[in-house]
This record gives sequence, C-alpha cells and structure tokens, in this order.
Amino acid sequence: MQTVLHAAAMLPASIPSPDWSGFDIPLPWGSLRIHAYALCILAGIVVGLWLTSVRWNKRGTPEGSLWDIAIWAIPFGIIGGRLYHVFSSPDAYFGPGFDGSGDLSLIPQIQRGGLGIWGAVLLGAVGAWIGCRRAGVKLTAFLDAAAPGLLLAQAVGRWGNYFNQELFGGPTTLPWGLQIDADNANFPAGMPADTLFHPTFLYESLWNIAGVVILLALDRKFNFRRGRLFWIYAMYYTLGRVWIEAMRIDDAEQISLFGITTRLNVWTSIVVFLAALIVFVVLGLRKRDEPDSPYLAGHIPAEKDGDTDGETAAGNGDDAELAAVPSHGKSIRHSDKSVSDSESRGNLPDNQSGPGHTSAPTEAVTDSSAGTKPVKGSPAAGNPDHQDSGSAPDTDGTK
Repeated sequence: MQTVLHAAAMLPASIPSPDWSGFDIPLPWGSLRIHAYALCILAGIVVGLWLTSVRWNKRGTPEGSLWDIAIWAIPFGIIGGRLYHVFSSPDAYFGPGFDGSGDLSLIPQIQRGGLGIWGAVLLGAVGAWIGCRRAGVKLTAFLDAAAPGLLLAQAVGRWGNYFNQELFGGPTTLPWGLQIDADNANFPAGMPADTLFHPTFLYESLWNIAGVVILLALDRKFNFRRGRLFWIYAMYYTLGRVWIEAMRIDDAEQISLFGITTRLNVWTSIVVFLAALIVFVVLGLRKRDEPDSPYLAGHIPAEKDGDTDGETAAGNGDDAELAAVPSHGKSIRHSDKSVSDSESRGNLPDNQSGPGHTSAPTEAVTDSSAGTKPVKGSPAAGNPDHQDSGSAPDTDGTK
C-alpha cells in the first residue's frame, strides 16, 4: 500500500505544457517547418481511414473505392474546416468588427491551428458525394461506414491543440490541470503564471474514443443502414461538444438566443443535435422498399444480381451444361447443349456397359417454354427394355 501511495505522490500534479511543437527539415533555400499540429491531423486521418477501410470492405464494396472517395473528401474537409474557423473566429483575419485591421494572409496557414469540425464535415460530405458518384456507391452507405472512423480521427487530431497550447478551458485546481507557458500568446492576460487550466482537448479526445466503442457496439447489434449510424455519430459528438465548448475561454463569436448569450459553437452543436435526432427518427419510421445495398442503381456487379433475388445457379464449375442466362433472376439450362449431349450418349452401343464402364442415364431436355420433356428410350418415357442393372451413375454427377 505504501508503494502505491509513493508512486501516486511521484505523479505530476498537472499536465505539463509541451516542450516540442515540431521540427525543421533543412532545404537548399532554407528550412521547412513541420508542425506537431499538422502531424496530429495527419495521424488522425490515417487511423480514421484505417477503421473506415475495414468497415467499408466488409460491405462488399468495389476494391479501391475508398481511396476514390477519400481523394475528394479529405481536401474538401480541410478547406471546409478552415473556412468555418475563419467564419466563427474572424477577428484575427478581418479585425474586430471587420474593421480591416486583421491579417488575411493568416487564412491559409492551417499549421497554426484552426479547423472547425462542422465545416469539415459539411464540405467533406460534399467531396465524399462526388467520390461516391464516381465510384458508383451510395453516400449514405459510406457515411455509415465512416462514422466511427471519423470520430477516431477527431480523437487523435485534438492532440494538435495540446502542442499548440490552445483551446483550453478555464482555471482549475484539479490534479490534471493543464500548464500553459506564461509567455505563450494564448495565455490569458492578468492571470498568475502558475495557473492551471481545464484540458478540454483531453476531455474531447476521451469522449470521442468512448464514442467509437459505442458506435461500433450499436452497429454490431442493430446493423444501422441508410445513414442512421452517421446521425447517431452527430448526436453523440454534439452532446459532448456542448459542455466541452462551454468550458473554453478562447476568443469566439458570441450569439444571443432566447435571452442566452454563449459561443457560436454551442448553438451550432444544439442545432445539429436536434436536426440529427429528427433525421434519425424519420429514417427509422420509413419502410425499406428494397434490400440494402451500398451500390447505386445500375452499378451493382453482375454476380450480385442473382443474390438480390435469392436465386443462385445450380451445379458446379464442371457442369458445362448450365448457362447463367438472365431470365427473371433464374438460371436455365441450355437446350441445344442438352440435346446434343443426350443424342451423343444415346448413340453409344449398349455393350459399353461393362466392367469399368457405367451406363450414362439419358438426361431430360429442358425447354424454356414447354418445361421438362422425357427423351425417348429413357425410363421416364416408359421404355420397358431399359434396365438400370445396378450400374453406377455418371461420374460427372446428375446435371
């Protein structure tokens, strides 16, 4: 017990501020700065794509289609996230009250931080829609597959705020309080240098990781389709974002509604939560008119057409007499091939049935319009001279 208490006493009473925020790559004309914030965003994209790829492939989607979608969704998402941040925190770019005292050159500098999730999801969905159309798959199917991966990407990407020492909460005396360098531009003016702050980046990261587990468990149990899992993601994330966002003390647009003044992102989260709840309920009430498929109409692979009608071709790979001719979702037998095969067997001498030989039973000819007709000389035709004599069946199997 004393060992445990001693180890607990050795633990830091706060989360230290990072002493590393990136590294430089030397170049002939200078150096290229690689920011830790950008690395966290990239790491989030990688793990999110990994989880999405696993789920996407399980749905029997076209090989490589995920990358066809991602190549559109990721750039659109980054641009959308940046535009939303600029819109929701415009002072640095346009000046207070849009007085022109801001610095417009800061807008494309995403390595400094500032990506709004709502803009990233909205414009990223537009890019995903373009990619889905080109790949011949449904956007709703992709959103369902990507929802847990998107939440995982956010959980990892949030650590970029830690390295940038930004977007923290109010002062706290909790043992997991976050240290911020007193000379950092984001340190609140007028506060003591040893003030600790709520690590809202950590709260959101843990909230998102728990959400990944919840989404995977719900999908495993209920098998949500038609975009419903994505709307659960939207409800879950916004539910946590409301209380986490309310803790933050960084500059943000303040909006007054119903006599309450709070941050724009808080109101956005509430609106998105209510909209997601309504869409989720409406989709649940709608009856499924067709079997679920990730493919757009007209893009279902040929080998999947028979599966949708519950029909499969009979026989095996050695049965050359069956041809999978589409006829109301069923496989039919090639009449010409059957007749040719039956006639060739009927012309064999009777004395072929001896040791080492087997009597080949004459097959019935299948006619697509008249049904099954017995061939003359077969047992079905009532030929009393035909005897099985205990002979073994044709080694190719019954066809």
